[in-house]
Amino acid sequence: MLEKFFKLKENKTNIRTEFIAGITTFMTMAYILAVNPGILSATGMDVNAVFTATALSAVVATLVMALWAKLPFALAPGMGLNAFFAYTVVITMGYSWEFALTAVFLEGIIFLLLTAFNVRELIVNAIPMNIKHAISAGIGLFIAFIGMQNAGLIVASEATMVTLGDMSSHTIWVALFGLLLIGVLLALKVKGALLIGIFASAIIGIPLGVTTLPEGTLVSLPPSLEPIAFKFDFSQILSVDMLIILLTFLFVDLFDTVGTLVGVASKANMIDKNGKLPRVKQALFADAIGTTFGSMMGTSTVTTYVESASGVAEGGRTGLTSLTVAGMFTLALFFAPLFLMVPGAATAPALILVGSFMMSPILKINFDDYTESIPVFLTIIMMPLSYSIAEGIVFGMLSYVGLKLLSGRHREISLVMYILALLFLASFFF
Repeated sequence: MLEKFFKLKENKTNIRTEFIAGITTFMTMAYILAVNPGILSATGMDVNAVFTATALSAVVATLVMALWAKLPFALAPGMGLNAFFAYTVVITMGYSWEFALTAVFLEGIIFLLLTAFNVRELIVNAIPMNIKHAISAGIGLFIAFIGMQNAGLIVASEATMVTLGDMSSHTIWVALFGLLLIGVLLALKVKGALLIGIFASAIIGIPLGVTTLPEGTLVSLPPSLEPIAFKFDFSQILSVDMLIILLTFLFVDLFDTVGTLVGVASKANMIDKNGKLPRVKQALFADAIGTTFGSMMGTSTVTTYVESASGVAEGGRTGLTSLTVAGMFTLALFFAPLFLMVPGAATAPALILVGSFMMSPILKINFDDYTESIPVFLTIIMMPLSYSIAEGIVFGMLSYVGLKLLSGRHREISLVMYILALLFLASFFF
């Protein structure tokens, strides 16, 4: 049944590969179950209820991706967007978390409409092929940077912005052990290398104090959603601040999701010769449905996770990978202490090496044409340096339009690209 539904042989994969890929993706993104409640609780939201909302929204959105889009991408409340929700909208601007949830709910509804009328699909298809390849490479650098941060290998510095971490730290050496182990397993072509490396690193971290074993029972019922579910505040939906907040949520989520879909699909060779990703409309519906449902449950914007690249690197090619991820998030509702035991140092090596895998599409780019290579370079370099997939796409596409236009090659620019460039410019000033 699984073979027929997901067309495993047609996609040159099998149940075991998809299962391992799904577990690997889950393990690299399971941190959101601990991090999202911590961030949103700063607004006064119930931390235990947010844990349940986080897991449930991930399950629903990823199931849509698995069963409808049939693509190996996982979704959950997005990092960055949750920080904007908590620290900007609520703490800095002074609005209630109910007001912020209302903005997320409206964003979800707008995304449903934009997806239904093919606006988001139009944007995905309008991105030039070389930029699509660059997005993959940029995401590679970005998630490798995240992995190095999670390991403590790269830390903040007032003098140089970033610097090498404390090399006497056990956390770093657990991550370096995992990096070496996974590298060797990959060289030996061992299936499940990333997953083996994650678990081995977590085990090594126990005597070193990096991995904390859970106390008490491992099994418990999910915390109640009652304190946060359906707690909307529509009293100020016509205010200017609501418009600004809503546009910010829309802009960042739109291009984070588009960038992740295009970048990971490019690495997996899922993009056809015309530059199109199959079933992209269904994939875009997944985050729209997830965001709408998540806001009703009581969490911030749901988006496609860049960590999906780790599952793709393990051979995941169909919705069975994302179905496995959804199953793992469901289990996490009842086994939270067990899943949250795995430290960032154990998943960091997988992210770093997946970052290296994501670089390969740059081999398909013609660097002799400067109207192509300069936008490509800006797309790649701006993602890790601005800590945003969306900003990398903005700089890449703006420079693409500008260079083509000023070098007399305006016929190579589509109408959609002109419109996007104008919107990007407007976003800088408004």
